[in-house]
Amino acid sequence: MFFKYTILAIALTMISCDAKINHKNKTAAKTKKVSDTNIKPRVIKSTIAVNNQPVPAADNIQQWIGLFKGRNVAVVGNQTSVVRSNVNTNKTTWDEPEVVTYTHLVDTLLSRGVQVKKVFAPEHGFRGTADAGTTIKDGIDSKTGLPIISLYGANKKPTEEQLADVDIIIFDIQDVGARFYTYISTLHYVMEACSRLEKKVIILDRPNPNGHYIDGPILEPAHKSFVGMHPVPVVHGMTIGEYAQMINGERWLAYGLKCDLMVVKMHNYNRTDPYAIPIKPSPNLPNDQAINLYPSLCFFEGTDISVGRGTSMQFQVYGAPQLAKYQQFSFTPTPNEGAKRPLHNGKKCFGVDLRKHPKLDQLKLDFLVDAFAKAPSKRNFFNSFFTKLAGTEKLQEQIEAGMTADEIRGTWQEDLKAYDQMRQPYLLY
Repeated sequence: MFFKYTILAIALTMISCDAKINHKNKTAAKTKKVSDTNIKPRVIKSTIAVNNQPVPAADNIQQWIGLFKGRNVAVVGNQTSVVRSNVNTNKTTWDEPEVVTYTHLVDTLLSRGVQVKKVFAPEHGFRGTADAGTTIKDGIDSKTGLPIISLYGANKKPTEEQLADVDIIIFDIQDVGARFYTYISTLHYVMEACSRLEKKVIILDRPNPNGHYIDGPILEPAHKSFVGMHPVPVVHGMTIGEYAQMINGERWLAYGLKCDLMVVKMHNYNRTDPYAIPIKPSPNLPNDQAINLYPSLCFFEGTDISVGRGTSMQFQVYGAPQLAKYQQFSFTPTPNEGAKRPLHNGKKCFGVDLRKHPKLDQLKLDFLVDAFAKAPSKRNFFNSFFTKLAGTEKLQEQIEAGMTADEIRGTWQEDLKAYDQMRQPYLLY
């Protein structure tokens, strides 16, 4: 361990991990053996507060900046990887809103003399404007001149060559708490690559806007994919830092390896409190309503039903030309940022407007069940992607068999209880 000093006003909590690394595949010749004494995940607690609101770890610079002195650093980040840099204190009236500005984490690190060597970009790219599923290409950041290496293109895992000149990888991305949101899959592959090469991963933790509940079917191993890598429910109820600890603790990395992991905690975070994300986490999640509805509506991505891509109401509406039984609301998708070729492009879609729907505290299957009931052709309603999103074939079978939303949710409850028990040791808040 190379962190042998104490940072003022920081409590450094050591979390032990006593299981040995199990190399199941002797052909992994390049895998370096790491002793358990070098892979104990550490947690740094935050010491600041801002107006009684959650303080993302990145905002408390003094809490972590000293960790990177004299080290070569890579950042896994996107447009949400920002540091709160300024609040307007020249208000003329008490009710005048604060003007908050943000500086990108990469710019913050460089301005303080940290040796940032490169940036790794997840789905949607470093600036977060690419369509979902679009291959992200390597490039150069025009502002800093740093190389940008895609983790959503030719390779989803950093290579040994790409990590050769790096000591520490900083992971700072805003997640939304859904299993099929691919940033946690990128997290897995980053941890996996670093575990094999004895590279340290430091996570700057952020709130989970859907952290107030857990729900949905547990992913079955046969349906593992990049939109679902772990045996967790659709809504996992953990922060990105907590989730990383669970990946480590449950030995989900290849060959049972463990990553040298540190989580820098937030201050004042309570998973039951609402949290408004200041910067949209991806092009088609434009606001808090879309983020809250996303886990429930994303199932439609495995059907012929639009969720509003190609409109300004993404993940706040759903509909399709064939759903003529919905007559009170309609929309017409057209190409826009994040949806160059939206489903049902240029066609009038009849459906449901959820922009004023009350906040959800459970996965709401009623939307999907009702749309299936109103679809004129049941045979073509689902496509092969649906099972990947659901993580099981059972959900489609249950809907096709005519089960109600409540009946289907009832079949998840025992698995959810077991999952909730499994995640408890990894919770930090």
